[in-house]
Amino acid sequence: MLIIPSIDLFGGRVVRLFKGDYDKATVYADDPLPVARAFEEAGARLIHIVDLDRARGSSAAPDDTSANRDLIRAVRRSVSCAIEVGGGVRSESDVAELLDCGVERIVIGTALVRAPDEVAGWIAHYRFCSVAGLDARDRRIRVQGWTDDSGLADTALAVRCREMGFQQIVYTNIAVDGTLAGPDLAATNEVAAAGGLPVILSGGIGRPEDVEAVANGQHKLVAGVIIGKAYYEKKVDLADLILAHQTDDDRAPGSPQRRKGDRR
Repeated sequence: MLIIPSIDLFGGRVVRLFKGDYDKATVYADDPLPVARAFEEAGARLIHIVDLDRARGSSAAPDDTSANRDLIRAVRRSVSCAIEVGGGVRSESDVAELLDCGVERIVIGTALVRAPDEVAGWIAHYRFCSVAGLDARDRRIRVQGWTDDSGLADTALAVRCREMGFQQIVYTNIAVDGTLAGPDLAATNEVAAAGGLPVILSGGIGRPEDVEAVANGQHKLVAGVIIGKAYYEKKVDLADLILAHQTDDDRAPGSPQRRKGDRR
């Protein structure tokens, strides 16, 4: 099972939100580069990056809409493990720019709900490793930085994602995200069963026992967990989790092949 550390960018800084609330952002670092390097040193094979500014429909700086994208490019240059990026990917130019940054995997959320035909076209044209970002509250998909209710059930959208050609899903229960209160494994398992795609669980991990519970109770298609606030609050040791739960065979679609010296 992949252990995937997360970097959420807001105004150029590394933050975590509480239940998706932008007014409840805690800043953990002013520079994401040392954070990314620490993740790789701990043995991470994939880093999950969210551009919160673009997810909400804004930029990190009013006069520079590329502020966070420049940071993402810098992170890509600073580590050799795979990078996946989500947040505000709503146009073909967004896809092209992220691919130009060297990002291996692109997470698409709002656009897959509001412009599914266009998104299917991007996937077919660019043939990038496509990840569907399913963010739900009360099992209904939220979009636009989690601010709008799409009216869609999470399992129904999971089925559509497979039909559109997505390779993987990241599923987040917004109600537990950033709370350290434990993950929603039951809903994640249902999404995996409905969609028939590998699913990464996101949200709620607060202690090593939470990861153990996922490892022991996961649907066969639940392929990993995202670690965010628990790492920044020092509730878990990333290297220990990787050694305990990540094997040589665990690798997300689009990830580079195993390198010499790669940890378990």
